[in-house]
Amino acid sequence: MKYKRTFYDRYIKRSMDFLLALLAIVLLSPVLIITAVLVAVKLGRPVLFKQQRPGLNEMIFTMYKFRTMTDERDTDGELLPDDVRLTSFGKKLRATSLDELPELINILKGDMAIVGPRPLLVKYLPLYNDFQKQRHLVKPGITGYAQVNGRNAISWEEKFELDVFYVYKINFLIDFAVILKTIKTVFIREGITSEESVTMEEFKGSNENK
Repeated sequence: MKYKRTFYDRYIKRSMDFLLALLAIVLLSPVLIITAVLVAVKLGRPVLFKQQRPGLNEMIFTMYKFRTMTDERDTDGELLPDDVRLTSFGKKLRATSLDELPELINILKGDMAIVGPRPLLVKYLPLYNDFQKQRHLVKPGITGYAQVNGRNAISWEEKFELDVFYVYKINFLIDFAVILKTIKTVFIREGITSEESVTMEEFKGSNENK
């Protein structure tokens, strides 16, 4: 199937995302400030976690989040495993998705959208098959179709199926539904972690090449 941008995606989505992100930053500024202070006190500085992620057409950008882990290292100077560095406070930030709020800055900058496939690690780029690569035909989002249909509790293959489905079906009604379901998902804390890991297991590639 050949990808073709919809009228909504081409002319409406970006302006709507920018205005909603700007409004959210203003309305949530007390939450942002309080969270930043708590992160500084409980986890240290810097309060923001910055990481390179692939966005639209696999272009690399810097994504911002509130940090949820400490910088604890072993005797060789290597970072300790995630489950050791992820504190109870960090788990609460993730469970409430408060750690994602700085990504509103990425939306203002044009790196991200409110709804879209989640931006994953740069090291995964060579591992995608042709089907999975299509998730980069649109901007990544703070939330996405896969996040409200299992989040970290589903397999990578299932997640990519949902991402690509969104790419070809993108419209206002789907975005609106995803936003509403995101609120519900965060509130009842569905799919915050997978069964085997404190965070999503590392993607190691797929055998299938659709």
